[in-house]
Amino acid sequence: MGIKFKKPSRAEAVYNIKFFLLLNLGLIFTAVGISVFKTPNHLAFGGTSGISIILSTVFPKLDVGGAMWIVNALLVVLGVIFLNIKSMGWTVYSSFALSFYVTVCEKLFPLEKPLTDQRFLEFCFAVILPAIGSAIVFNIGASTGGTDIIAMILNKHTSLEIGKSLLISDLGIVLIAAYLYGASTGLYCILGMILKCTVVDSAIESLNLRKVCTVISSEPEKVKQFIMEQLRRTATEQEAHGAYSNNAEKVLMTVLTRREAALLRNFIRKEDPHAFITIVNSSEIIGKGFRSI
Repeated sequence: MGIKFKKPSRAEAVYNIKFFLLLNLGLIFTAVGISVFKTPNHLAFGGTSGISIILSTVFPKLDVGGAMWIVNALLVVLGVIFLNIKSMGWTVYSSFALSFYVTVCEKLFPLEKPLTDQRFLEFCFAVILPAIGSAIVFNIGASTGGTDIIAMILNKHTSLEIGKSLLISDLGIVLIAAYLYGASTGLYCILGMILKCTVVDSAIESLNLRKVCTVISSEPEKVKQFIMEQLRRTATEQEAHGAYSNNAEKVLMTVLTRREAALLRNFIRKEDPHAFITIVNSSEIIGKGFRSI
């Protein structure tokens, strides 16, 4: 009796394609940041890229892309030994795909020295590009691989706090970089290590930013119709009473993108200039039409 595989629905197929494209886009951003800005400036903030930058210096015949292949291969082997392939999921693919993209960038844009003579400008891009790439990857529920495998192993087999243990390992890499490349580079690496997490968090919030709009209007039906027919969104309708006037009011609450919120605001301004509307930023909207659980 043969095994029957369930054919994915159209929605699942679209989701899988989108997931794969976003995963690779994030890895490409990360790879460009590593090969074009981190490597020529010896900015070893931590992680596999930091280890690879140091290895390429200690072993001059080894480029950063080649070192990443070796480091990531060793980490995947450790993951297979201490975890299992299924629990690692896309981490294995991300580890090798990132190594591949770094190698491609080094072949397409070989740099023997920094791109510019503006060290701080290059440092900014060395932080921002990988942070945006990581944010894209983390936002879809995947990872960039590498030291994430160590985190998974520690989480399963020890009582060590993952954040602290990875911070210690990154700090070790930074100290080695300071010894090899000098105090100035070491200080840039420490600053980059601190900023990395902050920029990733900010990028993820920006990617998911939505506007929660609450509207009290004398023309609630027109507003509701505009939301549903023009913006193709839905809304929650509540009965309320004004505390001062004690008049019956209808309150509409809806979640929109930035562009949609601007269109709604302009519509209400035209139809009911005396309407009351609050627009609040939210970076985590879960539900139909937005992010799934």
